Amino acid sequence: MSDHAESVRTLLGEITEQLTEAGVPSPEVDALLIVGHVLGVSRGRVQAMAITDAAADAAQTASVRTLAARRAAREPLQHLTGSAAFRALELAVGPGVFVPRPETEQVAQLAIDALRAAAVPEPIAVDLGTGSGAIALALATEVPTARVWAVEKSAEAYPWTQRNFEAVGAPNATLLAGDLADPGLLPELAGRVDVVISNPPYVPDGAVPRDPEVRLFDPAMALYGGPDGLDLVRALSRTALRLAHPGGLLVIEHGELQGRAIRDLLAADGWRAPATHPDLAGRDRATTALRP
Repeated sequence: MSDHAESVRTLLGEITEQLTEAGVPSPEVDALLIVGHVLGVSRGRVQAMAITDAAADAAQTASVRTLAARRAAREPLQHLTGSAAFRALELAVGPGVFVPRPETEQVAQLAIDALRAAAVPEPIAVDLGTGSGAIALALATEVPTARVWAVEKSAEAYPWTQRNFEAVGAPNATLLAGDLADPGLLPELAGRVDVVISNPPYVPDGAVPRDPEVRLFDPAMALYGGPDGLDLVRALSRTALRLAHPGGLLVIEHGELQGRAIRDLLAADGWRAPATHPDLAGRDRATTALRP
């Protein structure tokens, strides 16, 4: 294909077909977002430009086709645009950091509700394995009275986390390089935390994620959690028991088939009232428990 000026309508049709043939789950939406990213306009504006037969210039056309080819190879759309939406936030993402998912927005809501209901003026939350910072920054911005600590181990993810913390600028959020399994983590918060939340790696080592975007592009450190996928959940339970005060809440995101195993694990560790919560599609998505 020659990269001369092209109508937006033609470009949308061309790359929608290309993404459809590649098996991309939402080809029409992704085509709109790719074109909008290159042109620097909203999705609605792209649709209006298509209706009015507006054109993209040669350089824009070339950029759209380059990004479309990468998306057809199943590179995550968020890597192409450099950003991911999460609740009210726009976060910088790219290679080396886990791209936050829409279903995690509901998991964060469990923690937000608990912080808002806390009977203290400045409730404390800890997000272990924060990745892009999505959960921690959502908690900090949506519950401004809360004090939020976020911990990330990955040297590849941490620069993205720092970038997002700096961009959001929440004065009540603190970022720390550390390991959620470290028994000496955050000693100053021991027995003081109202909510501990985590979206830990939970894919069993032998499992192969279905989606190429996950399998090929998400960092392995953010995906795999040992033979049964629960190694980091075990460590998380121990760390959260040390950090949370009696009655404090633990929130763990996990795979749809892991609810029972995680409830049993938490109960064996002494947590009270372990309960599993479905996502909007009805699949088990998170388990909560209370510190005894």
